[in-house]
This record gives sequence, structure tokens and C-alpha cells, in this order.
Amino acid sequence: MEYTLPFEIAKAGIDWYFANNESRHVRFYGPGEPTQEFERMQQITRYAKSHANGGDRVTVEIQTNGVFTESVRNWALDNINIMWMSFDGMKDIQNYNRPLNPQYNKFFHGKTSAEVLEENVRWLIQNKGTRNLMVGARTTITDKSSSMQMEMVDYFYSLGIRYVWTDPLFYTVGKVPICKDCKKSNAYHFDMNAYLDDYLKAYHYAKGKGVFWGSFLAVNFDGESPYHCRCCTPLSAPHFTPDGYISSCDMVLLGAEPYHMSPFIVGQWEPLTKNFIFDYQKIDALSARKSTEMEHCKDCPVKFHCGGYCLGETLNEMGELCGQNRIKCDAIEKLFRALGPVESYKYLHP
Repeated sequence: MEYTLPFEIAKAGIDWYFANNESRHVRFYGPGEPTQEFERMQQITRYAKSHANGGDRVTVEIQTNGVFTESVRNWALDNINIMWMSFDGMKDIQNYNRPLNPQYNKFFHGKTSAEVLEENVRWLIQNKGTRNLMVGARTTITDKSSSMQMEMVDYFYSLGIRYVWTDPLFYTVGKVPICKDCKKSNAYHFDMNAYLDDYLKAYHYAKGKGVFWGSFLAVNFDGESPYHCRCCTPLSAPHFTPDGYISSCDMVLLGAEPYHMSPFIVGQWEPLTKNFIFDYQKIDALSARKSTEMEHCKDCPVKFHCGGYCLGETLNEMGELCGQNRIKCDAIEKLFRALGPVESYKYLHP
């Protein structure tokens, strides 16, 4: 089933958010490609930017597959401030991980997803001029691509990209947690130690070229907090889902049937009253999940630069918010020992 965020909910969400937060940042991210609902994106952006309560301060971010037409590209140039492309590396890697759906060939004249991405990235960067626009890459690293990270730095640099966040391959969300899904668990493989070794080489190499090469494992190395995710205080970073719910996690994109990920569905649109109903018990539970409170985190030397790791991945894998993934814990500690605290990130992980 396909869902599109109703404008009524988007409008009410912006009204509520602007009335309760200082931020004026709007982000497009969803269970599908946001630019497929281009007119709705335009409608939401116009409303936010014309809002009487600080619309002149609105900034817009999107995570996109980057495979969009010239009309979308032209509009994005003047309306998007932060554009993260789901871009996994050189052409052979990108086309293997993210092949273009054949039904869209007619729009792109037989080009591959990598070719369309390259063209859009180059055009946006070459034409941005003095506009407040950053085009970066959000890159999933697999065993196939882990050893190619330094090559990726050169490749992205050649396209004009200067900001890259890498994500070690993680499990997709299904109907049960991974600890109860032997088939999915057995099919997964990722060499974390190999990734870390290659990441550190690429990190220093990229730094020498003026490229930011980030890792999801290091999202909190730029500050101290007992929380892992900046979205884990749900009312300051709500996600309005296409089916009328409020999620506090990017891994939970629809609310009607969240299964074991239901702790992240913290609210719902009520069409009769035209209001949002919040579940404050869930909000309190998420807000209470801190590295200072979890037994396996209390004595960890990097507890304030990790925050107990990603809640979404933890719940999806372990079936409980306060679970522990020992592999991720060891990886973060190893990475922090190598890099230490870093300066504030200009652009947060998408």
C-alpha cells in the first residue's frame, strides 16, 4: 500500500512544531522516495516558509535517492538547504546496491541510478553559486565496499561532494526483532573490524583533502550527552508519518503496524478533533533511556559520547530499548580511542 502525507497533517504538524520549538528546520524523509510526491513537497515547503511564526527562518533538509528529474532538481536548487543523497560509492557499487527500477527507465533514457545521481550531484553543486545548499552523501558500507573507502573519498571528491556520513550495514526492520528471526540473522554478515580499520584510513585521508568522512558509530563524538540520538527526545524532533502517526525514529516510518518497534510511535493525528494525541508514557520511557542509567553503560569510558548506541537498531535487534550490542559497543570504544572528541559537526547525521 502506498501512503502520502496528507497536507492537513503536515500543516498541523508545522503549526504545532513552530509553536513548541525554537527550531525552524523541516526535513523530508519517508518510507519511499520523497521526491515522488513532488507537488506535496512543494506545498509543505511553501507553507513552512510563509508561516507567520518564523517562516523566514525555515531551513529544509531531505534524504533522497537522488534519482529525480530536471524539474525537481531546478526546484531543489532554490528551496533545499541540506540534501543527503543515498549514494553508496562508485558506479558498480551504487548500481549493485540500488539498481534503478525498470519502470522509470523512460524518465531517464536508460541511464543507471549511478549515472543519474552523478549528473544531478554535479549540476546542483556547479549551479548553487552563493545559495545556502549542501549536497552530501549518506553511504551504506557493506563487506563488498568496506575496503574501498579511500577510493570512495576520491570518487565523491571528484563529484564535488565534501560531506559524507558512512553507515555500517544494519538489519532491516521486519515484524519481529532480529533475536527471534533466525533466517534474517543467519543471512547477515558484516566485518566490523575490517570496516573500522578501513574507516580510520579513509577518515585521515579525507581530512587531508578537506572532506568530512563520518561514521554512524561516531555521531556523538562532537559533544557529551547521556542520550544517543538527538531524536530521542521526541517532542523536539517529531516525525509525522504518511499514515497519520508521530514517530521518534527513522527506522519506524509508518505507525499503523509498528510491531516490536511500537515504543517509537509516540502520537497520532485525531481527524475528528484535528489535533495530535501524544502518548506521554512512551515519551517518558524514551527520555529515560540514558547511558547513565543502563547497567552495561554506567562504567563505560565513552558513555557520554555514545549514549548507549542507537535505540532503533537496539530495539530491532535485541527486542528491548535497553539492550546491548557488544559488537557496536566495542567498535565505538575503539573508534573513540583512535579519534577522541572532535569539533562540532557542521551537518548532523541524516
